[in-house]
Order: sequence, then structure tokens, then C-alpha cells
Amino acid sequence: MALGTASAWIARYALDHGIIDEGDLTWAENRVLESVGALSPADVVLPQGDDEPDLDAVLSVLAEAAVANGQCEDSASGRDRIMMRVMGALMPRPSEVAARFRGLRADEGPKAATDWFYAISCDVDYVRRSAIARNLSWGHPSAWGELEITINKSKPEKDPRDIAAAGAAPAGEAYPACQLCLSNEGYSGRPAAKGEHPARQNLRIVPIELGGERWGLQYSPYAYYTEHCIAMSAEHRPMHVDRASLTCLLDFVDLFPHYFIGSNADLPIVGGSILSHDHFQGGLHEFPMTRAEVCEPFEMDAFPGVEAGVVRWPLSVLRLSCASRDELLDAACHVLDAWRVWSDESVGVVAFTGETPHNTITPICRIRDGRYELDLALRCNITTDEHPLGVFHPHEDKWHVKKENIGLIEVMGMAILPPRLEAEMDAGNITREQIGDVFAGVLEDAGVFKWDDAGRAAQRRFIDSL
Repeated sequence: MALGTASAWIARYALDHGIIDEGDLTWAENRVLESVGALSPADVVLPQGDDEPDLDAVLSVLAEAAVANGQCEDSASGRDRIMMRVMGALMPRPSEVAARFRGLRADEGPKAATDWFYAISCDVDYVRRSAIARNLSWGHPSAWGELEITINKSKPEKDPRDIAAAGAAPAGEAYPACQLCLSNEGYSGRPAAKGEHPARQNLRIVPIELGGERWGLQYSPYAYYTEHCIAMSAEHRPMHVDRASLTCLLDFVDLFPHYFIGSNADLPIVGGSILSHDHFQGGLHEFPMTRAEVCEPFEMDAFPGVEAGVVRWPLSVLRLSCASRDELLDAACHVLDAWRVWSDESVGVVAFTGETPHNTITPICRIRDGRYELDLALRCNITTDEHPLGVFHPHEDKWHVKKENIGLIEVMGMAILPPRLEAEMDAGNITREQIGDVFAGVLEDAGVFKWDDAGRAAQRRFIDSL
């Protein structure tokens, strides 16, 4: 087997990364050839050069061969589907991945299991390390601590109205119904002419149980932070934030105490980019909001074991901490129930328009110093003529930097900004410092209780109601 061919290189790569065994090399090379419609390794010879090719370069050679052999259309998405087909052909079966994960978790603990699962997700190029490396990232000092700014160069910017429409749309007959459905595992993808859907042959989802239900755990292909994981319900159902979902968050940190986990809000404007499928996001990263301190402690008489306080953060965040998960859950549900019906028109908070609800929370859960901890970011999606996309949404003067919904990741202090900003920085129209300042303002726009006298008084009235 000559290593000057793309098929041999990929087979050896899979062996070196523990994806296959030594006895699988010939089989693996033939699987790669089949994936691109080649009849011989001679059909996929690597270009000669002094530098050792990397995975992306070798996959590109195979994708070009697939185009030439009529295996996919001559487009970026067509080539991408072939690359995922090649790596998927060498992946262990889902049952084997799940068994290895369970074994590691039982024998060595949850961190060993996630370490291995994350590594293989990267090695088979499901987590797109090369695309992630192209993102621009920097820290920005602000009045709220150092914020994290990321210009995402791998995905187009989404309009908030499109996000809302997608969340309200029925699943229809599409298969998979969305990109978070468990039925994506191993799916070959679709071209644009047939309703474009990405290939997922190299995706593996580990089964977990949350709230007494079947869920799946995977890693985000375009990870924004360390070990960016996603937990998805086995059922394609809308996002919801309630006692059941908060229970799931606590179950998750019981399973993986080294990870945080959070949920987007469950309403348009203040929710994340996918409202149609119940899911959470977590990982190993410590966000700016996590480092923010409690500046206004308060007590709730019904929950004496809960330490509570207002976090010094531009959004309105209450932090609850308790050694008892049951007492913490009851306290969090009490806050959520109170907030759902809370109105204070002096600061623009309106709970309902008719029967349409406007108030919800973005919850984030972790275990810190042996105690369960929940951050509850209070959200309100009311709109006005002055702010048709949301009173507590980025205001129009900041749309040149950020127009999308402020979801879970940004609530915690990491900006996910559109790629067009790179060109504007290169042209000198805007600087990194200006972008960071605007993002700090975006977070302040999203806060329902501002850090002025009126906002402090309004927040105190809500806390007193608890």
C-alpha cells in the first residue's frame, strides 16, 4: 500500500488515531476508494511535494476524484458530503462508540469518557478543527470583565425573523426533520436542489438519559469553545423551559460534573437559532459570566438552603446555589413561575400581549465547589414600534455588528459575530476595540433591568416578590 495515494494516507491516518486496527488497513483503503467511486489507488494519487499533507488536503484530493467520477455535484457542499462519506466509512458503528463510552465512564470516570469521545469526533473531522482555526477571536476588557469576541467565518448570519419562522414551522416530511434530530447519525446529506442538508456519516451520538427520557450527546461541528457539546432530545419537539427542562440540566451535571450545561430561552427573539428541537449546549469552557461575582445577595424565605444573589452582569442574571438539588430545583421553578407573569411597564417589561407570553429565562447549570449552581438570565421578548425586533434585543444602532438573537453563548459573554466584519476591519471601517464596545452594549440592551436607579429599583421589586 503506497502512502503516495490518498486512500492509503487516510487508512494509515485512521490507524494512527485509533479509529481502526492494523488488520483493517486493506479494508479501510478499499472503503475509501468505494466512497469516491475510484477503482484503484492509482486514481487518487497525492500531489508530490516536500511537505507532509494534512487531513484537509487529502480529503480534498478524494473529493475531486469523486466529482470526476460523478459521485457528487461540482460544488462546495457536494465535496463536503464526500469528505464526510469518506470519514464515515471508517468510523466505528454507533453501538461500538456507545459501548466504549460507557466502559470508560464506568472504569475511569466521566471525564475520561468525554475526553475520548471528543478526540474521536475531532479525528474523524466531525468537529471541524480547520474551520474553527479560521475564526478570529480576542478578549475585550469592559466594565463587566473581559468579554470574548469571535468572528465566525464558517456560517452565514441569520435574520431573527427567519429563526422565528423556522421555530414555528411544522416538521413536515423532511428527513431528518432538523439538524439536531438523532436521525442525523450516519445520514448522507442532500444537495441544495433537494432541500440542502449536511452530511453526517461521521457523526456519532452517545445515548444518555435526562429527565427519565432518551437523549443524545454529541459535539458541535463548529465548536465555539472548548468541548462544545450538544444534548438533544430523542423527540423532535419545540424548545421549552420549565421544571422538566431544569431537571434535565441537573441530571446532566450529575452525569458530567466537569461540564456546564445551559438552555436557550424558549421564545423567539430571546431564544437561540434553533427553537424547533429541544436541546441544550454545554462543555468545558469557563465563560465571562461564570467569573462574574454576585453583588446583591438576597434570601427567599421558602428556600433557606439556597444562596441567591444578583450577578454583576449586563443582562439581568440571578444566581442560585445549593447543596440540595431538589431545593435548588424548587427555588429555580419559583423564580421562573414568578417571572413568567411579571410586568413592570416602568422599565418596559410586559409579561403578556393577550395570551402571547413574553417572559422566560436562559438557564445555565454547573457544579461549583461541591454545590449545584444555576444562573437564571431573565429574558423578555416584547416588541414596540421603536424596537420592532425586540426591546431587549440588540438595538438598531448596533446592527452593523450584531443583529441576530442573543442566545445562550452570548448571554454568557462570548460574541458570535458574522464573517463580514473581518472585511470591515481590514478596510479600517471598524476596530477590534469598537466591536468589543458594541458587543458590551448589545448585552446591556438585552438586560431587562438596567444598571441605573430605575432598573435597580425595578429589580428589587421583582426580588421582593420572591
